[in-house]
Order: sequence, then C-alpha cells, then structure tokens
Amino acid sequence: MVFQLTDEIAFPDPRYGESDGLLAVGGDLSIDRLILAYSNGIFPWYAFKEGTIQWWCPMKRFVIFPEEVHISHSMRTLINKGEYDLSVNQAFHDVIRTCGELRMDMEGAWLGKEMTEAYTRMHEQKFAASIEVWKEERLVGGLYGVTLGRCFFGESMFSLVPSASKLALIYLAQIFHETGGILIDCQFETPHLKSMGGRYISYEEYMDYLRKD
Repeated sequence: MVFQLTDEIAFPDPRYGESDGLLAVGGDLSIDRLILAYSNGIFPWYAFKEGTIQWWCPMKRFVIFPEEVHISHSMRTLINKGEYDLSVNQAFHDVIRTCGELRMDMEGAWLGKEMTEAYTRMHEQKFAASIEVWKEERLVGGLYGVTLGRCFFGESMFSLVPSASKLALIYLAQIFHETGGILIDCQFETPHLKSMGGRYISYEEYMDYLRKD
C-alpha cells in the first residue's frame, strides 16, 4: 500500500508499504520530517521533474559495516601512491551540486533544487556530511549523506576520475569506524557497492542498529 502524507510530521508503519519498498508520497522535506524518516529507515526520492516526493523503506536493507569495507589490491595500490587528498565537510555544497549536475538528465533524477536545499539545511544543522577527494586543488570525487547517531545514510556519490568515489567510501568507512560508527546504509544495491562489501540485512536487524546509542 502507498500512503498519502499530510502536513502532520508522521509516517505509517513501513511494514505496510509496497514490496519494492515504496511507502508513501507527499509531505515535505523539512528537517523534522527528514530526521523522523531516517530514524525509521525511510528515505525520500524526489523525482522533481514529476513534482512528487516519494518515501521508500525496503524491508531488505543493503548496508556496509565500516569494518567490513572491501579494499581491493588495486585500491590499496592507489591509496599507497598518495596521489589524492581526502577531507570531511570541506566542500559539502560542491559535492551535492556535482552529484546533482551529473545526473540531471537521467530518468528519475532526484537532486533538483528542493532536495539540494533540504540536505544543505541538514548539513547546516550537522545532520548531513560529505567526503571529498582532491587531486591537487581540484575536487574529483566525493559523497554525501545523513548522519544520525552511529549510522550514516549514503545519498549520492560521484567520480570525475577513476575510483574516486571508491576512495571516498573507503575513507568514510575508516574514519566512521574509528569514531564509533556502526552502519552505512547504501539504500539500494549496485555492483559498485556490492564489490565494496555491501550486503543485505533484514529491516528488523537494521532498526536494531539504528536504535543503538
């Protein structure tokens, strides 16, 4: 069942959503609604060209545990070369803007003005963060997502040079693990994320991690 949201900051039980994970449509992208959504494993997909905010909550969750991130031999070689610098929250606006621009012509593109402004507000309130990859002084890759408690909810990533987004994800996993992070939510499976150590867990197990202090 797909629910129609109202102005009330509330969501239906995700277990009543569609089998593909679509739970609801409508509502808004306020910080309060976004925090409530992510706290329950729900995330927005705003197909802005269609003017509809969709809310998703798959019952099978594709995640990466930070300590399990897979670093291939080729990635270790690339890291050891030291050709790239990495940073945290040094260029959030540039990361989210680039993620959006690179996907603007895709079917179902979601990073339009409203989503960009919503996650920028989240970042300003320290509920969203970015990882940047630099070649000299040029931003060549990165990712951003929501941070709540000990979990990171990945939203989007990009690479302007080979493997830059992989470097960003490895760096995220390493620093997140070092600071007590326990789960990186990947939202949907991709070959790229699976090769990095992504795997499925149940929604019940997923919520157990979200509730950990």
